[in-house]
Amino acid sequence: MRDPEAEIAADAVVPESSVVWGLAQIRERAELGEECVIGRGAYVGSGVRVGARTKIQNYAQVYEPAMLEEGVFIGPMVVLTNDAYPRAVRPDGARAGTGDWTAVGVVVRRGASVGARSVCVAPVTIGRWALVGAGSVVVDDVPDFALVVGNPARRIGWVGPAGRRLVRDGEGWRCPVTGASFVEEQGLLREGDESD
Repeated sequence: MRDPEAEIAADAVVPESSVVWGLAQIRERAELGEECVIGRGAYVGSGVRVGARTKIQNYAQVYEPAMLEEGVFIGPMVVLTNDAYPRAVRPDGARAGTGDWTAVGVVVRRGASVGARSVCVAPVTIGRWALVGAGSVVVDDVPDFALVVGNPARRIGWVGPAGRRLVRDGEGWRCPVTGASFVEEQGLLREGDESD
């Protein structure tokens, strides 16, 4: 479904199974996977890649060259930046143009969620199934399964694919929803059934 108020570039790839709500803008060469939802007023920049079953909520801004893997959740009014050194003018005061900077992107790995009004300052990678709490400012990479909050965002725990905070289970961690087990090694988390 494509709302008639949405602005979708002619060369953007938007499958019929995806939903694009009013006032959303999907720029040139952007590619959406199957069954995506793009909320009202959201912006998907030129050439951005969005994996299947990803949800970009109302008024989120996903600037190129961001890459979102499948099953990602981008909350309302989230911003994924693309300029490590933003300036409107050069040192001489002249207006800066496209040749005065190099776009850098945010990568959001499979199943990760970025909470409402968070800002991810490129270049950063949000790991698989990680959860960025609402209102956070992410300036460093976020490991797989990490729960981060604050400004700057810091890890305060771990989450599993169900999105719930993991609980201690002997030497490891366990999901209270699915019962899946996890192992922490050198500050990183991996699923308990992954090979060593």
